[in-house]
Amino acid sequence: MAASLRAPRFSKILLKLSGESLMGERNSGINLPTLKDIAGEIHSAHKLGIQIAIVMGGGNIFRGVESSQYSIGRVTADYMGMLATVINALALRETLNAACSPATVMTALEIDRVVEPYGRERALRHLDEGRIVIFAGGTGNPYFTTDTAATLRATEINAEVILKATQVDGVYDRDPAKDPAAKLFRKISYERVLTEKLRIIDLTAISMAMEQQIPIIVFNIGKRGNIEKIVSGYKVGTLVAGEGDER
Repeated sequence: MAASLRAPRFSKILLKLSGESLMGERNSGINLPTLKDIAGEIHSAHKLGIQIAIVMGGGNIFRGVESSQYSIGRVTADYMGMLATVINALALRETLNAACSPATVMTALEIDRVVEPYGRERALRHLDEGRIVIFAGGTGNPYFTTDTAATLRATEINAEVILKATQVDGVYDRDPAKDPAAKLFRKISYERVLTEKLRIIDLTAISMAMEQQIPIIVFNIGKRGNIEKIVSGYKVGTLVAGEGDER
């Protein structure tokens, strides 16, 4: 791939993966060919010598915000969603290990018989030793999204950028699925995302990223090579940062 001809632009990234990204053409659960494809994309970027951390979502298995229709309380539902992220993280870990990219799972939940508990210093050591670190369990607290967990973990491990994987090409001024005339932003400010409530990213996560000045790149995980292109310095998707916006 042409992207690999460039030296990496970043040395440490945090990739936010939604659970839905693992579904492929399915309506729920994990599509194994899709999982393998995503692991391959991550493996290709990892081979460039960069440190990669991942925050995993769980919406392909259970979404806490939809719990009211099942008479499940929000706190319980959020914990169920956190457990769903662990299932996804374990699947991704095994697939990465099979691709010869050593990976480990750390979680904010206390289930250390299954995965390692999260600790900042241990996470940094794993990254320094060349492992991909997959963070599961969100922040470990109800009412916080995995987007917010991604910004928190990115801050804690000193990631240079957050890559927010989606099913669309970036941030639009309107929903592109509903309006074919929707305009794609190539760059947009944190402030505009907050003001216009462009919910491609959780607003709490945007506020935290703005405070910490961590750029976010929103991109389409379904297009092969996008992760490697981004870390190699190619312009892909939408950059959410601190200055202005352009289309």
